[in-house]
Amino acid sequence: MKQAKYLVDNDFMADPAVHVFNGKLYIYPSHDRESGIPENDNGDHFDMNDYHVFSTSDIENEQLTDHGVVLKTSDIAWAGRQLWDCDVAFKNGKYYMFFPLKDRTDIFRLGVAISDNPAGPFIPQPDPIRGSYSIDPAVFQDSDNAYYMYFGGLWGGQLQRYQDNKALECAYLPSGDESALPSRVVRLSDDMLGFAEEPHPVILLNPDGNRMKARQTERRFFEASWMHRYNDKYYFTYSTGDTHLLCYAIGDNPYGPFTYQGVILTPVVGWTTHHSIVEFKGKWYLFHHDSIPSGGKTWLRSLKVVELEYNRDGTIKTINGGGQL
Repeated sequence: MKQAKYLVDNDFMADPAVHVFNGKLYIYPSHDRESGIPENDNGDHFDMNDYHVFSTSDIENEQLTDHGVVLKTSDIAWAGRQLWDCDVAFKNGKYYMFFPLKDRTDIFRLGVAISDNPAGPFIPQPDPIRGSYSIDPAVFQDSDNAYYMYFGGLWGGQLQRYQDNKALECAYLPSGDESALPSRVVRLSDDMLGFAEEPHPVILLNPDGNRMKARQTERRFFEASWMHRYNDKYYFTYSTGDTHLLCYAIGDNPYGPFTYQGVILTPVVGWTTHHSIVEFKGKWYLFHHDSIPSGGKTWLRSLKVVELEYNRDGTIKTINGGGQL
């Protein structure tokens, strides 16, 4: 399969986190809906309020099974609004869903919900993770069974409101030759319900070894962290946001630093680009979304999948997203 295909034709799903559990692919997307809220750079028009789970044993030939709503804002004691993208990890017989949600003061926190089944339903913990902030949690299990969460997003994702894991009195976005604002990585506690340490910056380097600059908008991190391993290297992949690219950088450990390598996916139709990368039955796949079925509305997005290919040197072949800058 070289051509990207749509996965859900009767609803708008986006931001897919995808994992293999019990020999099946499980897809954990956000759920777009028509909200009537005017579009703006803070993402207020993304008024998602629940999660579905989808699964399949054959991503190339079978339809997905929709397991229905597995978590919604009304289930969560501290909920304000906006259940954006989530991720799920498995440990010791339990499945842990990590989700971003604005609390009642309109600040994004990261929460945890637990299930005995990868298809849910998920039961949320009564409080958000202590010390958590921003959006886009992506959980990576390393070969030593340590679990790491990557998170953060600019603009509506509120990452610019924090420095050294402390809230700023006034948000600050670097510019020009200042170092670009990095995402975060943190090792999770043994019980998967909190942070085992203070979050660390995910440092991105240019090929010349210098740190990524804020002006490098076609390379610098914006949102949508994802981590996978290939040939014993750590691939940190992410979206550049307002320049609409999916890029990747390679490092030697989960903390980095990571050296920029190139573009995975050129712009799609629709403002946002968010993804996951997973190996299944001997092939690698890129899951993402675009807004073609909704006529280009950036808040009504549709899930897609396409095979991902590596070159012999471990670099990734660029995929055409079908949109334009």
